Amino acid sequence: MAQQPDPTAPASGADAAEKRRHPALRTRATELFGVEYPIVQTGMGYVSDARLTAATAEAGGLGILSAGLLSYEELSQAVDTVRSLTDRPFGVNVRADQPDVVKRVDLLIRKKVKVASFALAPREDLIKRCKDGGLVVMPSTGARRHVEKVAAWGADAVIVQGGEGGGHTGQVPTSLLLPQARDAADIVVLGAGGYFDGRGLVSALAYGADGIAMGTRFLLTTDSPVAQEVKEEYLRRGVDDTVLTLQIDGVPQRVVRGRTIDRLERGTAPGRLLRAAGNAVAFQRMSRTSWKDIVREGLAMKRHHGLTWSQVVMAANAPMLYRTALLDGRPDIGVMATGQVVGLIDDLPSCRELITRIVDEAVDVLERLEGGGR
Repeated sequence: MAQQPDPTAPASGADAAEKRRHPALRTRATELFGVEYPIVQTGMGYVSDARLTAATAEAGGLGILSAGLLSYEELSQAVDTVRSLTDRPFGVNVRADQPDVVKRVDLLIRKKVKVASFALAPREDLIKRCKDGGLVVMPSTGARRHVEKVAAWGADAVIVQGGEGGGHTGQVPTSLLLPQARDAADIVVLGAGGYFDGRGLVSALAYGADGIAMGTRFLLTTDSPVAQEVKEEYLRRGVDDTVLTLQIDGVPQRVVRGRTIDRLERGTAPGRLLRAAGNAVAFQRMSRTSWKDIVREGLAMKRHHGLTWSQVVMAANAPMLYRTALLDGRPDIGVMATGQVVGLIDDLPSCRELITRIVDEAVDVLERLEGGGR
């Protein structure tokens, strides 16, 4: 297994010398988040842990700790761990439909986390609570109307993910969604879905974005907790090796094509539900989440997303499918979320190496454009 670099180690002389600056890379996003570069590592369940978050922050980007699958106590400990690894700003991704979401937001306020990121649009009163507590609020969206809504409610920034993105995503490509979002509201906009290098960063800036957010690219770093054999499986994939499926939790998700997805797609509805129910029980035992809280989350998902009860049961199945593949190293029986950009990635840099490379590439492109294309 590749040696994991220490995210808290100071930059070497060579690393420091490689860092380049360009005025175009100082954006409203860097000012709002208090970071060096307009690059965000998104919150990914079982992937965006304290180590990856801190490594991203130390490299000059905005790391986001994923809290959706953590208990309240685990979240508190994870925030403390990030704090022990870096003194730079970072964010926490919270699920707006969790029964204890207000308690979690209060924890972020108390611990002086910089950014509250939401995978789903939070309620207006929740945004107000965050802002009153000094948090920067940044929901993720996939449609212009959602940008307009959260902006009207007071969100400071938004991650706009196009259909190329991994996990839960829509159909509209980033190239069309991003300019729509930019025109919809005067808040900080981060483009997501299809970004992995400096060329993409410059293209997003040209569309009016204030930076980019990446999931798959950060998943495929040496700082990521994903099993090495699973990372190597990702690296073997091409741009045509992903699929949008409804069979994981009833909502469209982009994942790697594989035996598990094929089996879910071909299976009968009763068979899928029986398998999902078994995985939900396994997750409950592993996470020690009370059945009362699981039922409350299911009711919230049903109410907010218009899911059927069968889809709610399927949603409870998803955490075990992801954990089995990503952490246990069994992609043959689990599920690997990914963006289509996986087909363009062929290495496993550290977060520091990745961000330095993206910035260098972006500066090269910007200087070439300023020189008339030479």
